[in-house]
Amino acid sequence: MVKFSKQFEAQLVPEWKEAFVDYKQLKKDLKKINLLNSLNPSTKHQDSSISTLFSSLRNASFFGKKSRDHEAIQVHKKLTSSASKGDFYETELFEQFQDIEAAGEFFSFLDLQLNKVNQFYKTKEKEFLERGATLKKQMDILTELKEALQQQRDKGATDDPSISYAIPSEDDISIRSEEQEQSIPEDELEKNGMQLTESSKTDEKEKSRRIKRDDSSSRSLSKTVINCQGKNLRINIPLTTPSRTLSAISYLVWDDFVSQSSKKCSPRGSKRVHINKTKLHQAEKMIKGALIELYKGLGYLKTYRNLNMLAFVKILKKFDKVTNKQVLPIYLRVVESSYFNSSDKVVRLSDEVEQLFVKYFAKDDRTKAMKYLKPNQRKASHAITFFIGLFTGCFVALLAGYAIMAHITGMYRKQTSDTVYMETVYPVLSMFSLLFLHFFLYGCNIFMWKKTRINYSFIFELAPTKELKYRDVFLICTTSMSVIVGVLFIHLSLVAKGYPSSQAQAIPGFLLLSFLLLVVCPFNIMYRSSRYRLLKALRNIVLSPLYKVVMLDFFMADQLCSQVPMLRNLEYVACYYITGSYKTQDYGYCIRTTHFRDLAYAVSFLPYYWRAMQCARRWFDEGETSHLVNLGKYVSAMLAAGAKVAYEKEKSIGYLCLVVAMSSGATVYQLYWDFVKDWGLLQFHSKNPWLRNELILRQKFIYYFSMGLNLILRLAWLQTVLHPNFGNIDYRVPGLFLAALEVIRRGHWNFYRLENEHLNNAGKFRAVKTVPLPFHEVDEED
Repeated sequence: MVKFSKQFEAQLVPEWKEAFVDYKQLKKDLKKINLLNSLNPSTKHQDSSISTLFSSLRNASFFGKKSRDHEAIQVHKKLTSSASKGDFYETELFEQFQDIEAAGEFFSFLDLQLNKVNQFYKTKEKEFLERGATLKKQMDILTELKEALQQQRDKGATDDPSISYAIPSEDDISIRSEEQEQSIPEDELEKNGMQLTESSKTDEKEKSRRIKRDDSSSRSLSKTVINCQGKNLRINIPLTTPSRTLSAISYLVWDDFVSQSSKKCSPRGSKRVHINKTKLHQAEKMIKGALIELYKGLGYLKTYRNLNMLAFVKILKKFDKVTNKQVLPIYLRVVESSYFNSSDKVVRLSDEVEQLFVKYFAKDDRTKAMKYLKPNQRKASHAITFFIGLFTGCFVALLAGYAIMAHITGMYRKQTSDTVYMETVYPVLSMFSLLFLHFFLYGCNIFMWKKTRINYSFIFELAPTKELKYRDVFLICTTSMSVIVGVLFIHLSLVAKGYPSSQAQAIPGFLLLSFLLLVVCPFNIMYRSSRYRLLKALRNIVLSPLYKVVMLDFFMADQLCSQVPMLRNLEYVACYYITGSYKTQDYGYCIRTTHFRDLAYAVSFLPYYWRAMQCARRWFDEGETSHLVNLGKYVSAMLAAGAKVAYEKEKSIGYLCLVVAMSSGATVYQLYWDFVKDWGLLQFHSKNPWLRNELILRQKFIYYFSMGLNLILRLAWLQTVLHPNFGNIDYRVPGLFLAALEVIRRGHWNFYRLENEHLNNAGKFRAVKTVPLPFHEVDEED
């Protein structure tokens, strides 16, 4: 049977851990009381006899009800000065405990936990109730707009009807209507409770209003202001896609153009803004996501209440057992009547959210609604573990066979190596090796995140029903590498036997093509949802900064920064097979041709460029200067990469000094950002020297070791300068191992990056994401 303490740790909400009852500390206090009792057994026996005597006397009928109220403890309920803080509980000890001081400390800490739980529950309940009330208003507005759009569609009978409003220019004070096709008449607008408004603006406020407008329109697709339910509302759609981003940019340009032309040519000019089906659909998606997150948060709050209630019961039972007192029924009455256990607002709001979702987003189908609100977790299968072991054995056996065959044929030795094989086939092997090494380390990261209760699913915004578990990742790695090494083993055997080289050279190309086709395969096989999520993240990275940057996107872009050798191999192999060079084994064609050679150099810069553009986009969206500082880190990496490219072309002392200077500066920049920003370490005033106050791993030396290891692996660029000699081994082999060191560094970096992100979420008690809402109330003067 699993101990309650372990069950409690496994079920609590990780981001709210500090707000739960400190069950471990309460158990430590009980052990202290138990130890003191064991040291004084005679006193314990005497105290037990006296306690029994008094208990029997109290239970006697001649003592009456007033005497029965004299119990071991009494919990006083006090009112705080602030109504928001709720009630305050304090326990008074009546009976003579064996160690009155230890018992007093226990109940003082227990009262502290009860007060903490009540306060946190009340705060979160208030937050969720406000969110629920806001979402109800949002649904009412959306419903009215959809009804108006449906009426317009019935009248206009067009393919894409829209509700049209004339937005006056800055110099206009009154509202003017303009007759156009598919526009709603004024009486119909009033009938639906919607009317475009724009308050008069004074000259003193004109400048500030313009700044607010530009800032708002640069971060949202539409700044249409309507009057609905007696309030001025603005439709605000986040710029998450290229089309919305480009629309916002064009809106800014057009807005300035209209403003200038209206002053010069037509002071009474106006422009027309449409609330069409697309905008309402986006607003509907935003409200749907917000309802799902609210329902999830309410579920967490229910779990919070139930687990804490169970913790109080368990610890009081243990106290009664240790002290031979009957305090459980007394204190439990107080806990049961306390706010966090007696309030039913969360349950009622949860039912209301469920009804709203069923009605508006599931067409009154509750089963369909529950698939969104309460998705079922995918259960792990023992078959996956079996196949991991099976394919691991296959991979080890095939790798051993490949290594023996390569040693016999002398493929990897300088003097006897097959140049064609090393230039064309070995890049395929190294490319897949780096890719699946990285993927294997990601599986190790998932295992450690799961073990240390880091909520990586919430951080990456992964669907709980579709996310990859660490066993799934290990299965993909072992299966893929078994197939890859097996195919290359067959290919090496054919080459060694003198099989026609042009046909044998096509085998690695077919292997790469098969892998790419599997990644984009539309059929629901081989983890299709995860493959498409990967492709979506890669699309967002390549099209930076047009897409809004989320955690998963810039995390993936950081991984690509460590896979530059793999990307260069991919570019070279693709060039070799697409140009048909494999037929003539002209492996030097892609190196001699100028534009292909320049493309190879560009590939070295692309990951850093994408990451820099993501930083620029985050600065544009959030306005934080730290994103510009982070952008400088990737610019320094691009400069260092450019110096290395120049040094490869012309190995002179000047370029060597430039490489050392640029790479040293970039390394210091990157190390600072790794330790201070990404990992949150090197805090000088921390209670853990040179670390941070909150640590997930218990052994502090692991953090110091990790910082030292990251420093060493960051210096891998020194091999460009030192030109180490690895004896009789072909230079491409140690090149692969050096590239693998950077991949290992990145996998090592990943754990601490998400640890810091998780602690930031826990510090703010952020367990559900805040989905932006489409309709925002604005002031008359705005």
